[in-house]
This record gives sequence, structure tokens and C-alpha cells, in this order.
Amino acid sequence: QVQLVESGGGSVQAGGSLRLSCAASGYTYSCMGWFRQAPGKEREGVATVDGDGSGRTSYDDRVEGRFTISQDNAKKALYLQMNSLKPEDTATYYCAADLRPCWSIQALGAAGFRHWGRGTQVTVSS
Repeated sequence: QVQLVESGGGSVQAGGSLRLSCAASGYTYSCMGWFRQAPGKEREGVATVDGDGSGRTSYDDRVEGRFTISQDNAKKALYLQMNSLKPEDTATYYCAADLRPCWSIQALGAAGFRHWGRGTQVTVSS
């Protein structure tokens, strides 16, 4: 049974940090990532990581240098360390996974990922 469960969201002031976690079950995924969606906006990609052992990562320009995605294959866990948070980072953050490699689905954005968690809220105040 496929299940992705996020945790670690919360409220912080600008400049603060949060670490999101995603517990995955069901498969060994080839690509995992974090997406976010603010009210009235489309879901957008934050970061992805290859599950093929390469650990290759990709970041949206708006978070590169501030966020770090990582995974623990043994625990089937995905993480997102978020530093120097800004009010514009406020959104619901979703964990996503797919059996296909990242290179084959990244261009599709959120539509490329078949499995999703329910999300965790991140609120950054100024």
C-alpha cells in the first residue's frame, strides 16, 4: 500500500528554520520530491532527489541555497531542511514520489508524480 505521510510543519518567523519529514511506504521510489501550494496558487515544485543511489538533487531557483532535500533509503524517509525562511515560503508542503526516474518526469511538474502525501502547513511571519 502506497502511503506518504508528512510532518514537521509549523509557524516560524522570517529567518527561521524548519525541517519537514516524509515517511514513505509501499515501494522503493526512483524519484521523490517536495512541492508546495499557497492559497489561490498552483502547486509548484520545490526540490527533487533521485532514488537511484546517485543522490542527485534539483531545486527551484527560489529556494536554492536555503533549502536542502535529503533522503534515507533505509528508513524510506525524505527530508526538507528549510533555512532563512521568508514569508513567501508560506504554503502547504507536499511530499511526492514516483517509480520513474526524476529525469523522465521533472518537466511535467506536479503532474509527473503519481503518489502524494496530504501535506503539512508551513507559515512564515514577517
